[in-house]
Formats: sequence, structure tokens, C-alpha cells
Amino acid sequence: MYDVAIIGSGPAGLSAALNLKLHNKNTLWFGSPELSAKVEKSELIANYPGIPMVTGADLNRRFRQQIEDMGLVLTDKMVTNISSTRKGFMILGDNDIFDAKAIILATGAVSPKGLPGEHELLGHGVSLCATCDGFLYPGKTIAVFCGSQRFEHEVAYLAGIAEKVYLYTTYADCQVDLPNVIRLTQPMAEICGENRVSSIRLKDGEELPADGVFMLRPAVAAATLLKGLETDGPHIVADRQCRTNTPGCFAAGDCTGRPYQLTKAMGEGNIAAHSVLDYLAEMEKDH
Repeated sequence: MYDVAIIGSGPAGLSAALNLKLHNKNTLWFGSPELSAKVEKSELIANYPGIPMVTGADLNRRFRQQIEDMGLVLTDKMVTNISSTRKGFMILGDNDIFDAKAIILATGAVSPKGLPGEHELLGHGVSLCATCDGFLYPGKTIAVFCGSQRFEHEVAYLAGIAEKVYLYTTYADCQVDLPNVIRLTQPMAEICGENRVSSIRLKDGEELPADGVFMLRPAVAAATLLKGLETDGPHIVADRQCRTNTPGCFAAGDCTGRPYQLTKAMGEGNIAAHSVLDYLAEMEKDH
């Protein structure tokens, strides 16, 4: 069991990981090796103390170098579910299970809404993980919502199982080119079905039969990720010590609300890490 799991490799997650490393905690850090796409795409950052007028790409490069220098390791697995256990938390990353005494959510701001029908049919034809549930659809028709190029290998994986794949991407320059993958030019507007997925409806009103729908996004909405977690719209409710309403669960960065600023995220990552240290120390006392 890990001391702590960090979900998110943006500035808040990095700050938390660095501080926990300095305190020799056994940390599992989930996130993309590319770090924050939001930072990467920033043309110029003028308010980062000590590094004036830096491009986002250059700052991310410095972050990656620091990660390497500190010997930190990122686990590039998509976390789709976290559940509380008697000893801490059980985390589902892709189709692997991990255990940690505490968690820090640094997932960035994620829309809690999703598509109409998505939440209601989750686990009944709607899946957030290709490698977890793809095997259920051999020879069937599925639809895939792909929110990042980093998931294109999962689209290809699904195409190797299903007979037909309807694919909608939120970005241009999709590299998936397979004979059974049909690119949708209209956005998905609704996932339809009574007790199980039966079809998808597009923005123009067209309805396409589907046995299942895979929602591949860079992050899962907090309320979906951890049942019972208190949220306010897209944000996780956390106090000044970055504590949530779930004991042992802390939150930092854009996921806790505005302002969406690098310096705010870094500071909260630091606070969350120290709150975890206090929490783990209390756990030790109790045992």
C-alpha cells in the first residue's frame, strides 16, 4: 500500500509530488508524462515568480527536467474510479487496482455534466476505460468520444475488438485511420437507452444504433471519480488545508475553483502535501 496517491500531473500535482518526495513518502503519481496541456499551450506567462516572461512550453520543459532530477515517476494510467476502504482508498487505473492511505486530487477543472444519459447509463453500456471494458464488445457497434490524442491508441484497441466504431474527437488532426472506424463530423449530443445504451444522438438530430459508448477524456468529473465527494459545480469543495469532506482525500489546483492560476495551483499542491503528512502522522498515532 502506498502512503499517498496523487491524481494529476499539472502544477498542483507536481508541487505535491515534490514535497512528498522530500519527506520520503511512498507516493504513486498518476498523470501524463506530457504534464499539463494547459501550461504547454500558454503563449507567455508573466506572473510566475522568479521566471519572468516564460513560455508555457519552456516552463513544462523545466518541470519535466525537475521531475527527472528528483527521481519522480509518473504512472500514465487513466484513473476512472476511487473508493474508500477501511485502510484508505482503492484506485482503479486503467484495469489495474492500487491502494493508498491518502489521496490528493489535482485533476484540473472538469465539467461535471457530461452528455445527457452519460451518468445514468454509466456501467450499463457507458464506460470510461477502453482496456477495462473493451472485451465486452466483440463484433458489436460502439461509439467513442475521444477528448485527447493521447487516447488514440485506445481507439485503435477498441477498433480491433468491435465490428464498427463511431468516433468523435474534440480536436483536429486525428491520426486514427482504420476501415471500421467512422469519423463523426457532428458532435455527440446524447446517449440514449432505457436500462442500457441503445444508441447515440448527434447534434443535428441523427440517431445511430450503438451497443456501448466509451468516453475517453483527460480526467473524470470529481463526483463520478469518488462517490460522496462534496462538489460545487465543476469544483471540489476543500478548506484552507485542502481537506475535502472525505477523510484522507485532499484537493489542489484548478479542481478547487478559481482563480485558475499557476501560482495558486503550486501553493495548494504544497498545502495538500503537508496536510497529507499531518494526516499520515495521525494515522500512525492511532495504530
